[in-house]
Amino acid sequence: MKIDRMIGILSVLLQKDKCSASELADSFEVSPRTIYRDIEALSMAGIPVTAERGKNGGIYIMEGFALDKTLLSSDEMKAVIAGLRSLDSVCSTGKYGRLMNKLSVDSLNSGSIIIDLSMWDKASIAPKIEQISRAVEERKIISFTYYSPDRTEKRRIEPYRLIFQWSSWYVWGWCEKRQDYRMFKLSRITELAVTDTIFCERELPPYTCDKLRHAKGEVYARVSFDSSVKWRIIDEFGTELPEFSESGEIFLDFNWTDKISLFQYILTFGDNAEIISPENIRRDFSEYVMNIFRKYDTQLSD
Repeated sequence: MKIDRMIGILSVLLQKDKCSASELADSFEVSPRTIYRDIEALSMAGIPVTAERGKNGGIYIMEGFALDKTLLSSDEMKAVIAGLRSLDSVCSTGKYGRLMNKLSVDSLNSGSIIIDLSMWDKASIAPKIEQISRAVEERKIISFTYYSPDRTEKRRIEPYRLIFQWSSWYVWGWCEKRQDYRMFKLSRITELAVTDTIFCERELPPYTCDKLRHAKGEVYARVSFDSSVKWRIIDEFGTELPEFSESGEIFLDFNWTDKISLFQYILTFGDNAEIISPENIRRDFSEYVMNIFRKYDTQLSD
């Protein structure tokens, strides 16, 4: 990806007085023309990188830039390295590891921060990330089959962002079916394909990460939790939303998007959670649980 290469080029130029386009091209496995385009992009971004052609020419950063050409401090470079390591945890090609080697900052390669962005099914997620990343760069529509809680259907989207949040990978883009921006979880995507259809980039709205978006619907319930699951409540909701009683019991008011997904969430706590109001939601939850019980009770009595 272009941004990775530009970080690498800057690192090389910050450590060498001058470097030829062919040297950089060989290091990053691209053409000299691509290097010159990268240099132009860096210059437009406000970094005074100069390219001089000819026998004694080369590419270099102008003297006096950023306190003796120190663009990134040691701590800042460590953060870059940690970020590249995290990308390599989901990349099947190992290209980010090779980029770290090209940065040639040996003292930073033994950093104390390890970020693993991979999931338990890395073997299936990593190729999807590669495909979608390529589609974003080439502005090509992707198609796939998507499994949601209430249906399975084909989707086509203009992909704009690959997002890692809530311990999972997602793709965010313009959905042709919904005519709006939607986010799709990569683990629920199958039959992913990058089409030949090129899309014109839209004026994107700002992306916002709302961890509790599913808990802002119209289905209200007040739930009590046993103190044994306090760790999980704090992990998922922080300390401001829950009410902590002196006896250790925890209370939360939910406004869930739909009743069934609320019931399924409450069941993940086993007998450490109880819907205490309103009465109609308690009754519906009881019936939901009894339907599960009847299924197993019938099998046990046969």
